[in-house]
Amino acid sequence: MPPSESHLSPSPHLNGQGPLSASANAEALPVEATAGENPARGERAVTDETETGAATLFETEEAKTPLPLLSTLESLLFVADEPVEPARLAQALRSSLAEVTVGLQQLRAEYERHNRGVRLQERNGKVQLVTNPAGAQAVEDFLSLDLTTRLSGPALETLAIIAYRQPVTRAQIEAVRGVDCSGMVRKLEQQGLVEEVGRLETPGRPILYGVTDQFLQHFGMTRLDELPVLPTLDADSLAAVVALAEE
Repeated sequence: MPPSESHLSPSPHLNGQGPLSASANAEALPVEATAGENPARGERAVTDETETGAATLFETEEAKTPLPLLSTLESLLFVADEPVEPARLAQALRSSLAEVTVGLQQLRAEYERHNRGVRLQERNGKVQLVTNPAGAQAVEDFLSLDLTTRLSGPALETLAIIAYRQPVTRAQIEAVRGVDCSGMVRKLEQQGLVEEVGRLETPGRPILYGVTDQFLQHFGMTRLDELPVLPTLDADSLAAVVALAEE
């Protein structure tokens, strides 16, 4: 009797059309077991690679997008620990001095227009970021400092002469005030409001004095040309007295 069709059909386990053969199963099991031991680890590896790739892509894209000149200029001014010349800023930015000068003007206007917490101070051809004088009390409280230098009448008189007529010698200051000013000038130097700016090329080479950046900050100015304009009579009198002291 002929064998049945079922007996003649080759076993699916032998022809490879069905489940894997024993040897294939033996090879596959360890792989499945390894993956099954900690499925989260495999997922985490994929996640880490994805995050790293995304971070790298973000950093690369960020590096490809340079800051505008105005923003970079502001960054340099922020990290500068002393007044800096515009030419030095232009060199660092690889820009022309004209471009940096325009940028500084734009920054100054923006700070003043929006009453920002910082201002751009300029003196002797150098610029520096300083805090807005209107926020002096808050800064003083925050830092637990006494930033207020209380000045007497004679100190203010001496400062005014130096500010309006600088560079000026002590003898010229005394010619205007009519009293000895050596102690007052020394005190103003100690307070950081006055400094030596040179020597007068005359016998004895007396010291020439001028005001400092701290002077501007103390009186809420960013440039010396913000000093109040003296009445013509006072300005002429001051100039005449100083000129007389030079003789």
